[in-house]
Amino acid sequence: MAKTDWKAEAKALKKKVKKLKSSITAAAGPVAGAVSGAVSGAVTDVLAAARKALKPVSPLAPAAFPPLPVIAGAEFAAIGAGVKYENRRDVMLVRLAPGSAIAGAFTRSSTRSACVRDCQAKLAARVPADTGAAIIVNSGNSNAFTGKVGDTAVAAVTGGTAKALGLPGARVFSSSTGVIGEPLPHEKITAVLPALAAELSESGIKMAAEAIMTTDTFPKGAAATVQGTGGTIQISGIAKGSGMIAPDMATMLVYIFTDARIAPATLQKMVDRNVGATFNSITVDSDTSTSDTLLVAATGQSKAAEVKGPVAKAFETALAGVMRDLALQVVRDGEGATKLVEIRVTGAASDDDAAKVAFSVANSPLVKTAVAGEDPNWGRIVAAIGKSGAEADRDRLTIRFGDILVAEKGWRAASYTEEAGAAYMTQPELVVAIDLGLGRAKRSVWTCDLTARYIQINADYRS
Repeated sequence: MAKTDWKAEAKALKKKVKKLKSSITAAAGPVAGAVSGAVSGAVTDVLAAARKALKPVSPLAPAAFPPLPVIAGAEFAAIGAGVKYENRRDVMLVRLAPGSAIAGAFTRSSTRSACVRDCQAKLAARVPADTGAAIIVNSGNSNAFTGKVGDTAVAAVTGGTAKALGLPGARVFSSSTGVIGEPLPHEKITAVLPALAAELSESGIKMAAEAIMTTDTFPKGAAATVQGTGGTIQISGIAKGSGMIAPDMATMLVYIFTDARIAPATLQKMVDRNVGATFNSITVDSDTSTSDTLLVAATGQSKAAEVKGPVAKAFETALAGVMRDLALQVVRDGEGATKLVEIRVTGAASDDDAAKVAFSVANSPLVKTAVAGEDPNWGRIVAAIGKSGAEADRDRLTIRFGDILVAEKGWRAASYTEEAGAAYMTQPELVVAIDLGLGRAKRSVWTCDLTARYIQINADYRS
């Protein structure tokens, strides 16, 4: 049976079972209730199988969710609230120890969501240094472009969380991801807050990663360890993202936690310095989301001294590594992706030109479909460079597939063969290297191929 047939069959079966349950219950009372429950359970299994067939795990996915170190002062919980999805966790809560430093980066979309605007305002406000904090996130509904109703929903969710955890509302940050333009049923989230609070645990980060998924096919996590002065510093991060991925920042929710003792201003500077080369250097489909959020929280619970001096450099390098790892996992999970592609531009006249060329190639549907078909159609790369608006000189340009010289001096390289190019394109991870020969500026951007699966996912997203 085709995947699209699975979906139609699942929908039809679900409707039939609902009618059957109602009929049996009305006709036979309590005994029928047990029968109805058994039927429902069997159908749930069928529907789960259908969903699995419709949503295979990306072939570029890691073998398993990585072991993430426990972050002292950060507790996690996840639960199913039925915001959109049935029979799965769709809300996650994080409680952070008093004195936690929080930094962030967000989408620059002019239609950004109510959650994003609320987070930005709270990060800009001054709060007592000894207060705790919390992050609450739902999947299935982005609460974006919902007007005053959206603001009301944010206030209800963050206010309810603050009350449940005994925190000031100014220290509760929320995120929502999913369909745009539909009111968030915030009462479903507030109803499960007591249960969420009761389940908080330092070991619950994997469940939190699963709860924030939408079209993702696997939960995303990354970690690092830094030797501080007088003790070890741990970093653990989770993310979601699969489609609507483009800079500023992509359709991503990213939450990184560390037990480091670090000043909020220092942490924010580190985030600002590294977001460009990580989360703002990936693209799946060139569409920027309304909800992109990166929050980094430092609980200050490590035995190591405050992050300063040489340790600060090592910590920032480790933080940047976690950010890059999570960013690339998002591309590996690009909707329908079968190839991870790095577009590596060097020799540009300016940083701006390097970025223009890299993104022009990375976002080209012609390049991405050629990659999907394992066709070494380097002429499409030439065309994407030419349309980028960056300074380029045909006779100085070189193009490589990995170590294979493809084109130089305004023409195909004498050593290049179509067979070598075609063989290289069969690999799951590719590097397209472009040297413009005009300067010293460079930029790397990561993208994926464009397959029929991407169209199927996005054509059916709301159905």
